[in-house]
Amino acid sequence: MKKILLNILLLLPLIAIAQVTTNPSPILIDESVTITVDINSSDTNCNSISNPSKVYAHLGVGNDSDEYGIGVVGNWGEDDGIGEMTNNNDGTWSITFTPNTYFSLTSEEESLVTKMGMVFRSPNGDQELKATDCSNFIFNIGAFQVNMINPSSSSNGIIVVDNGASTQILAQNTGGNADYELFVDGVSVHTQNSTTFYNGYIFTNLTENKSCELVITQDGVNIIKPFSIIVNNTISETLPTGLKDGINYNSTDNSKATLVLTAPNKDFVYVLGSFNNWEASNEYAMKKDNATDQFWLELTGLTSQQVETYQYWVGDASPISGSPALVKVADPYSPLVLSPFDDQYIPETSYPNMPIYPAGQEFEVTVLQTGQTSYDWQVSDFDKPSKEDLVIYEVLIRDFDTDRNFQDLIDRIDYFKNLNINAIELMPIMEFEGNESWGYNTAFHMAIDKFYGSQEKFKELVDICHQNGIAVILDIAFNHAYGRNPMVRMWMDDPDGDGWGGPSTENPYFNVLPTHSYSVGNDFNHSSTYTKNYVKQVVDFWIEEYNIDGFRWDLTKGFTQNCGNGSDGGDEGCTGSYQQDRVDVLKEYADHSWDTDPDHYVIFEHLGSDNEEKEWANYRLDEGKGIMMWGIMNSPYSELTMAETGNKNISRMGYNAHTGFNGPRVVGYAESHDEERLMYKNIAYGNTSNSSHNVQDLNTALSRMSALGAVSVMIPGPKMIWHFGELGMENSIFTCSDGSYSNDGCKLSTKPQPQWTNNWITDALRSEIYNDWSKLHRLKIEEPVFEGDYTITSGDLTPRIDVYDNSIPTSQLRNVIILANFDVVSQTVNTNFPSEVTTTWFDLMDATGGTTISNSTSTITIPAGQFRILGNIASVALSVDDEALSSFSIYPNPTQTSFSINANVSNLEVYDLTGKLVKSFKGEFTNTDSFDISSLNSGMYIVRIENETNQTLTTKLVKL
Repeated sequence: MKKILLNILLLLPLIAIAQVTTNPSPILIDESVTITVDINSSDTNCNSISNPSKVYAHLGVGNDSDEYGIGVVGNWGEDDGIGEMTNNNDGTWSITFTPNTYFSLTSEEESLVTKMGMVFRSPNGDQELKATDCSNFIFNIGAFQVNMINPSSSSNGIIVVDNGASTQILAQNTGGNADYELFVDGVSVHTQNSTTFYNGYIFTNLTENKSCELVITQDGVNIIKPFSIIVNNTISETLPTGLKDGINYNSTDNSKATLVLTAPNKDFVYVLGSFNNWEASNEYAMKKDNATDQFWLELTGLTSQQVETYQYWVGDASPISGSPALVKVADPYSPLVLSPFDDQYIPETSYPNMPIYPAGQEFEVTVLQTGQTSYDWQVSDFDKPSKEDLVIYEVLIRDFDTDRNFQDLIDRIDYFKNLNINAIELMPIMEFEGNESWGYNTAFHMAIDKFYGSQEKFKELVDICHQNGIAVILDIAFNHAYGRNPMVRMWMDDPDGDGWGGPSTENPYFNVLPTHSYSVGNDFNHSSTYTKNYVKQVVDFWIEEYNIDGFRWDLTKGFTQNCGNGSDGGDEGCTGSYQQDRVDVLKEYADHSWDTDPDHYVIFEHLGSDNEEKEWANYRLDEGKGIMMWGIMNSPYSELTMAETGNKNISRMGYNAHTGFNGPRVVGYAESHDEERLMYKNIAYGNTSNSSHNVQDLNTALSRMSALGAVSVMIPGPKMIWHFGELGMENSIFTCSDGSYSNDGCKLSTKPQPQWTNNWITDALRSEIYNDWSKLHRLKIEEPVFEGDYTITSGDLTPRIDVYDNSIPTSQLRNVIILANFDVVSQTVNTNFPSEVTTTWFDLMDATGGTTISNSTSTITIPAGQFRILGNIASVALSVDDEALSSFSIYPNPTQTSFSINANVSNLEVYDLTGKLVKSFKGEFTNTDSFDISSLNSGMYIVRIENETNQTLTTKLVKL
């Protein structure tokens, strides 16, 4: 009782904050108020507004739990006059208005408003001013205020008690005497009149949850305070065998599903959902297996194929200081979640018939659906390309094409196939916060982000890639998770009760502060068994549910517990040095991946020291495994393409220059999502000393990019390219969504789409890069010599790469020499042909094999920006397309309206030159049938057929 009395004595109405004052105080809903802010005050340490020409007030009104929840006025970052303040010429700025008219409130909304939130900003929003704790300034509205003491204002209206316990409802009001009436489950149970302090009702021997409202009336004005009493009704019972965290569908009965949640240090969990009208009744209290800390509940009475939604209410009867007694979360293992924050902005074209977020709820909810139809995989046992042959195409789906979804990639499958890449690496597609993101702000690791499309559509994308010999690798962020993640929120530090916070000291999955120097989001503790089990189940899910071929593990330097508090920069020396715990846990994760899929690709973005990376690169290499390591080479390659004077040593593009590496497990790359575009650097900073080969000229810069492909991807071992490097993309990584440039804020911005809007594939110079890289990729993948050994001679503008495999007979391609000239003038380079191999060297880029150089030739001249790739015999790899093109014909060609073909076919498809499918004909066709293309625009197209023997053949078509 002493504690309660102390709380009562401390109860005071909010008063003016020194930096912000209101006149009158308190603010009245229907009377004029002047708000004044002193931008020079030192009372806040959270941001500032320096020497502004204008100051804007970004204002909102709401209730006790959300001061912006009922109405907001202001357009953040817009200098449009809405919320503009008046300069008082003494360091203070003011704005005057009447709240109910300023916020256009209805009479019902007026009755609900109790608080006003304030943030002050510069015109473009790059500077802002908040309260000392970096929260919004908050002021009371109305002389009549009610403060709940039990439940407390920071508890989100929740009282948590043990079974059989008691609790007393306490509240206090300002403005004079008021009348109180308490309703429980819709029934009035108590009144207390003419008082400023309510202490009249005590719940005793509580065994069931209660839904309550305290209605307070003063001079005809009502304030309603809803709250709930949640009772710990947990029953201890062993978890049935064979169940795992998340949704466990019953294989024989579609009316049942069992939910499992691991929640150490929690007393109870209720399941609320569409199947129980979102009510926390006793029958939906989950049972607890005390031996495993797992809560579980079998749901019954479900309707097959009906979409249901649910959420966990996770409770702690005695939470640690600053942590909530009850948290509402979606299932951490959700395969699909609905969001009240993001879903409304997802186009119907990207996700048709998306389930609707349930009205009246808050935070994410999980989708459950029994009796789902299994996807009909056309390729169920994909034969993955060997690690040594991988040519990986990194894609950010958001910036790949106009619709920014999975369907875009499906429509462009021929674009990838014709480029002859054999793997696509997708930047994170797991449910992340917001919609247009890089995806590393992951919230749910097992859920598809709906902005990109549905689960079925993603399976279709994977299946189509596999049908075309292309592996699918997912980028995944296991170093961290963001604030919406249920395992952050279930054990969070949330002293202000707003439902958000970082990990608390009892969080079994996350560190309170990061233990490395690369802090983003909330830092996973990978020494925790709980974290390890979670990661392993996520890995299994993507392999088993989606047939994923591999993962690129983001930011693996963070997988250590040894390197201090990363919130202030951390210990970089420690983070970058050898850490045994990190070595061990990442090997453990690799082992688990290979247990699930023996040929699974494991790729680490570590970018660390060789003595640590070799532990993974060589791990189980004798079994054909070994972990692939990302190898950044942006700087030396940019010096080459710019023809500048910096470091041009490209030896670390392969594994030989990595100390202790015993095999080709370096995924070398000149560009990725994290580095500046080489073409941008060429145009911005390239060599201008030769006016006839000025690297800063767009066409000249483009003409140098084929040579880049020759001296990068062709080095033995897995390699990666970043999307649209093959078309000479020159837009900076700091390009803003409107096409402007800002290195302060646009790195993560959605990018324009010039590659499609300007039809780059038809541009002579850009298509030459695409075609040359396509030929190089085919050579690398199909010729065994590129799985052999190599030497690199580099450091100047004329690098040389020798690729060889002495176990291959000289009657086959066993020696390849790559010469390039990145100078701005022609260069004569020594050939130094190995005389014992052959007397004639063949230009491998000549599919006819007609271009040769005598072994006796001691030098050759290479024009500026060009390259030569020579082999001891001609390669047949590049002649395949020419054979296919000559195997059937179209007539008439060109044509205006229709055409026929000289073969029997069962499937005919027409693609534009970007690789997008524009016409499709299915059936049994002969040379007497015609195909109508009158609706197509004039231009060049590719026709692809499937003939009687299931061969896929292509040729060109001109539409007049």
